[in-house]
Amino acid sequence: MRMLFKRARIIDGRGDAWENGFITIEENKIGKIGKGEPPAHQEGFKVVDATGLSILPGLIDCHVHFQYMSGPNPRQQILTETDEVTILKYAQNAKKTLEAGITTVRDCGAKNYIDFAFRKAVQEGICPSPRLILSGRPICITGGHGWQYGREADGPEEVRKAAREQIKAGADNVKFMATGGIMTEGTEPGAPLFSLEELKPGIEEARKAGKITAAHAQGATGIKNAVRAGISSIEHGYFLDDEGIELMIKEGTYLVATAAAVRIVIEKGVEKGVAETAVRKAKEGLKNHLISFKKAYKAGVKMALGTDAGMPFNFHGDNLQELFYLVEMGVTVMDALKMVTINGAKLLNLDHLIGSIEEGKLADLVILKKNPLKDISVLTNRENIAYLIKDGEIVVQNSLEN
Repeated sequence: MRMLFKRARIIDGRGDAWENGFITIEENKIGKIGKGEPPAHQEGFKVVDATGLSILPGLIDCHVHFQYMSGPNPRQQILTETDEVTILKYAQNAKKTLEAGITTVRDCGAKNYIDFAFRKAVQEGICPSPRLILSGRPICITGGHGWQYGREADGPEEVRKAAREQIKAGADNVKFMATGGIMTEGTEPGAPLFSLEELKPGIEEARKAGKITAAHAQGATGIKNAVRAGISSIEHGYFLDDEGIELMIKEGTYLVATAAAVRIVIEKGVEKGVAETAVRKAKEGLKNHLISFKKAYKAGVKMALGTDAGMPFNFHGDNLQELFYLVEMGVTVMDALKMVTINGAKLLNLDHLIGSIEEGKLADLVILKKNPLKDISVLTNRENIAYLIKDGEIVVQNSLEN
């Protein structure tokens, strides 16, 4: 495909933006970028007058669960249906997410390796999907958070073996359940599960294989164990303390805050079927999160956007509501846009390919009818997408009328 967008507002993902810009797409890559009128002699290009439109890099969600349908009890859903049914739902959720403007995701764990099966279908052109960074089965202690579909492992060498199994199966990211969680009965978010000595060999195996890692870590001790063990990112981090913030800055660890997930559990509550224990834990988590997140952001902890989409009433396709909550907690609009573009790409080790508008990078682009710098919430409505382009192919094209 060869396209030229001219007279556009360009928001490059690295913190810069300009009016009256142009960008070309040549095959599946970004070609020329600039300000003012594009060079003459663009024979063979489809030219789009993008006056009033905003062009951003394709957006990145670093924490989703496509296996879940966002019901009040997601774990019960996947345990009571066959893998064949779950993978069909997985495909449906991937499509919804892509059409919302998200061109890359990290799925943070699925049962029975159905995520890898889905990726094969995508590679064969059967299913539309964002670019997939996959985890396989999350690694947990016996009876720990996510044990119902995770790989239970106890002791350093068993954790090492479990990590090797996920890598063998095809994992890009190895996920560890470092603390208890909101949705698993019998575990508490503040309680550490894996010890530092257990986490180290698992993370070491991932690094040796060139993979990234993520830790479900809500409590302060579990967060610090994961950071000291060399984890790539902390997921949730609701009870992060000052020492943990210092450690994350020192080690360059990312925080993926999943701000929407905990709020939605509280908002829907037991009236919509969410377990009372989950609502209680969510309330405790949010109370601390409002303090810890602001401290971490102010201190300069690296952050990427993740939503935990698939959790109760946290629907796939509504992922970008996360941006609204980040801004509500004090993040600047430009920083929020960096979290969902270049920061996410860096965390996933894909910044040489995606995450910013630069010549030679893959043509993943979201082209909006409105200006997200004035109102971040325009990204939460897919009707505001004029074009969505992934890997040089038009995925969505809507009327340019507002």
